[in-house]
Amino acid sequence: MLDLRFVRENPELVKQNIKNKFQDTKLPLVDEVIELDARSRATQKEADDLRASRNKLSKEIGMLMGQGKKEEAEAVKAQVSAGAARLAALEEREAQLSEKILKIMMTIPNIIDPTVPIGRDDSENVEVQRYGDPVVPEFEIPYHTEIMERFNGIDLDAARRVAGNGFYYLMGDIARLHSSVISYARDFMIDRGFTYCVPPFMIRSNVVTGVMSFAEMDAMMYKIEGEDLYLIGTSEHSMIGKFIDTITPEAQLPQTLTSYSPCFRKEKGAHGIEERGVYRIHQFEKQEMIVVCKPEESPMWYDRLWQNTVDLFRTLDIPVRTLECCSGDLADLKVKSVDVEAWSPRQQKYFEVGSCSNLGDAQARRLRIRVQGEEGSKYLAHTLNNTVAAPPRMLIAFLENNLQADGSVRIPAALRPYMGGKEVMVPVK
Repeated sequence: MLDLRFVRENPELVKQNIKNKFQDTKLPLVDEVIELDARSRATQKEADDLRASRNKLSKEIGMLMGQGKKEEAEAVKAQVSAGAARLAALEEREAQLSEKILKIMMTIPNIIDPTVPIGRDDSENVEVQRYGDPVVPEFEIPYHTEIMERFNGIDLDAARRVAGNGFYYLMGDIARLHSSVISYARDFMIDRGFTYCVPPFMIRSNVVTGVMSFAEMDAMMYKIEGEDLYLIGTSEHSMIGKFIDTITPEAQLPQTLTSYSPCFRKEKGAHGIEERGVYRIHQFEKQEMIVVCKPEESPMWYDRLWQNTVDLFRTLDIPVRTLECCSGDLADLKVKSVDVEAWSPRQQKYFEVGSCSNLGDAQARRLRIRVQGEEGSKYLAHTLNNTVAAPPRMLIAFLENNLQADGSVRIPAALRPYMGGKEVMVPVK
């Protein structure tokens, strides 16, 4: 969310940013919120003047009563009563205007970084760099669920009977591989200096609206019926929420945390052949990383975060690339974002396995996450997040890139301690 004063002083810049994100329907909101803000400030000034007058008159009443001038005091009381009715009306108008302003400000997108490429949607994202050589083996790579079935490692039919489409049972070596990847990702981030955390898996509505846009919320979040609670779509929501209404001394920054959680998503609009299996599902587990830092340090942390994911995948012999998200593919709160995509030998293309985002002070403004400087001044922190690893989608990349011609799956050295020392997984059928 932008600073209202910034919008008031830079309306054309805000409008151009909206155009760059191809959200032209939001352009009238800029003038509307500026006009509402002018009315709100005029209303507040009149109300403040009335409050000052009331305080002055109240002192006058006390003085007159002390002098025994009851009639004069009653006349002044009448003035106070008349002003009270007007003040009540003004305070009601203040609340109404504030609500309208906040609703609009929550929908005006954040100012994107100047380096973000301009484009309408993810088809115009820009490849930045590749890491590792993508290989297409001479033998055929089956669909990922077929690989898992050879290990008796997945049961989608039972999951469908129990919970419906978009759920799964993982079993045996595949389930162990899933847990091993999560554990390895956890230790990988701890070794890089991040503090491990297991957060609440449900959050209140004020946290939801603090960490994401309304459009994202509607498309992703499951609400707990009858309660002010939502299941998290990623632990980033809960982890950033941890800092709501806090003032952190500057000396305690940056806060670097890595968190484990299950994730729950509606996945509205999911379709197509690659939505089968466990590629796009309603429930999965993820290791995440978040940073709360000083504004001037967020670009540095942004680069370090996505590099962590690249490094992790390369230790598992999975080729990846980074993809700069264009303006139209950025969620409204994001300043800059890069996707990490893994190589799929079966599809002979890359697919998304993680996303790193710098949100500037947008989440901090909504959640009132502040920093106290050494000289006592207070300012908004910057927040960032990135996926470390999100199986089972990561398992697709792992299985395809480590599959051998005989149907076995090679276990890279980094993961073997988590797999009981196994060097290879052998299919049972």
